[in-house]
Amino acid sequence: MKVRYAGFTLIEVMITVAIIGILAAVALPNYNDYIRRGRITDAVAGLSDMRVKMEQFFQDNRTYVGACANGTVAPLPTGSTAKYFTFTCPTLTASAYQVVATGTGPMANFTYTIDQANVRNTTSLPSGWTNPGGCWVLKSDGSC
Repeated sequence: MKVRYAGFTLIEVMITVAIIGILAAVALPNYNDYIRRGRITDAVAGLSDMRVKMEQFFQDNRTYVGACANGTVAPLPTGSTAKYFTFTCPTLTASAYQVVATGTGPMANFTYTIDQANVRNTTSLPSGWTNPGGCWVLKSDGSC
C-alpha cells in the first residue's frame, strides 16, 4: 500500500509569500496616495465654501472685517472638514481677504489659500510633489 502525502512544498509557500509581498509593495503606496488625495478635497471644499460665505458677509456688511468669526455668516470650517486642516483668515480688510487651509497631522506639509479675487494657490507641499503655481495642487504630479 502506497502512502500519499498531501500538502504544499516549501518552495510553493515561498513563491506565494513573495507574490503577496510584491503585490503589497505596489498597492500600499498607491493606497496611501489615494487617502492623501481624499483628504485634500476637505481643504479645497472648505476653502470654496468659505469663499461663498465671505462674499455673503461682504454683501451684508460691505466689508470683510469681522468675518471668519463664530456667530457670523462666515464662520471658519469645523468638524469633519477641519479634521486634517486648520482654517485661518490672516488677511481681513474692507476690500480684501485671504483664507488659508494649513494641513495638520498626516497632511502637515500642505497649505492652500483663496482670496477675494478667487485666486487659488498652493503655498506648500511635501517633498516629491510638483507645484506649477496658481492653482490647488490635487495630485503629486502637479495636476490641479
